Amino acid sequence: MIVDLLLAFARSFLLRPKAGNFFFVGGLLAMIWVMALFGEYEPSPAQWVRDQVEKYEGTNGAEANTLRDTGLKIIILTTVGHKTKKIRKSPVMRVEHDGEYAIVASKGGAPAHPYWYHNLVADPQAVMIQDGPEPFDAYVEELDGEERELWWRRAVEAFPPYAEYQTKTDRKIPVFVARRK
Repeated sequence: MIVDLLLAFARSFLLRPKAGNFFFVGGLLAMIWVMALFGEYEPSPAQWVRDQVEKYEGTNGAEANTLRDTGLKIIILTTVGHKTKKIRKSPVMRVEHDGEYAIVASKGGAPAHPYWYHNLVADPQAVMIQDGPEPFDAYVEELDGEERELWWRRAVEAFPPYAEYQTKTDRKIPVFVARRK
């Protein structure tokens, strides 16, 4: 119950609480983890990914919210590394429908899946999505059959190069749907 009260306080009185913020409550120091994912953040080895994530988060999604200079919207996908257990963040194309998001593991049509694919498979509950100023906890489900085809069409509509990426690889590009917890 005390944790619920502390979380309510943090969410009510702070503009943008982040995991690991400290608050003095009733003379006691309490550590509150507002989001479900916490731990050491390990930025991407790719400089452009690190830069985009940092700018996106630093501006609450007002800047760096498109794929380079294409004008096509992105979101930030946060996962937990399946080997390292560290927090990982990746910009992915924004494919949203009725509050749900397609997460397409295309890697530009490369023969191997992107590293975050393995994170989603290992722990589909350890996911956060940021589409704008506020990240939210989510879970993912890898799709197949008709539901995959529906979301694949939506993905190609949002980002037409996905269709070309599929022709470049022998693997069937995985499609996940992310839903709010």
